Amino acid sequence: MTRTVSGARVLITGAAMGMGRLYAERAVAEGAEAVILWDRDAAALAVTAAILTERSAGRTLVAPFVVDIADLGAIAQTAQRVRTEVGHPDIVINNAGIVRGSFFWEHDNGDDTRPTMQVNALAPMYITREFLPMMMNNPGRESRIVNVASAAGLLSNPRMSVYAASKAALIGWSDSLRLELVQQRYGHVKVTTVSPSYISTGMFAGARGPLLTPLMTPDHVVDRVWRAMLAGRPMLTMPWTVGLSTVVRGVLPLPLWDAVAGRVFGVYRSMDAFTGRPRP
Repeated sequence: MTRTVSGARVLITGAAMGMGRLYAERAVAEGAEAVILWDRDAAALAVTAAILTERSAGRTLVAPFVVDIADLGAIAQTAQRVRTEVGHPDIVINNAGIVRGSFFWEHDNGDDTRPTMQVNALAPMYITREFLPMMMNNPGRESRIVNVASAAGLLSNPRMSVYAASKAALIGWSDSLRLELVQQRYGHVKVTTVSPSYISTGMFAGARGPLLTPLMTPDHVVDRVWRAMLAGRPMLTMPWTVGLSTVVRGVLPLPLWDAVAGRVFGVYRSMDAFTGRPRP
């Protein structure tokens, strides 16, 4: 088990605010050699980088990169800059994500479906592919890849069809990658797939936690994810009701599960009042 990220280079997407910023703060606090911040919001990124640089007191290189990971071509260009200007990351946290909370027929393909799939599913693959070969070829150094998915990728929910599809794709790829690395004896590179329920951030403003599944605080989630990453834990679902629900969903006949999830636990009504974060 890796105890801290001291001396490691950590890359975080969606790092200018919210949970991405919390991951960055944790990396700086533990004495990472470099914290590489990716975000499309240049102004917020500059503020976060300045705060982290002051907090690190010169112990950690804070390296901000403005990049929109929905632009898959920009990922390769920015990755090359990272390799040249900072060095290869030892840890990649694919944290950035977007959500569009609408019925499927209300989605616009160009403004909703395509960017949701690009940011949530394709971008983590593209980013990981840029840095994975060096991780694999350095067996003397522990490496970590964290892919932040969602419980929506495990359990269907109205008004989340495209988001759920993107996160289901992420989960399938992430855990398959883990297995491939184990099978081919690259055990020093560990993949953690994270599937949380609703978190009280602006991203899910208006969403209502189902029965026994209250909205979680960002600090709580980041702490759990951080510990799972350091331990190389393959899969993290939270809270515990997410894991229970997947088991019950697999056991019950579908009509009965729909009744339990919809009428008893309120899962299928959890997005009725969703507003989300204002679009840029």
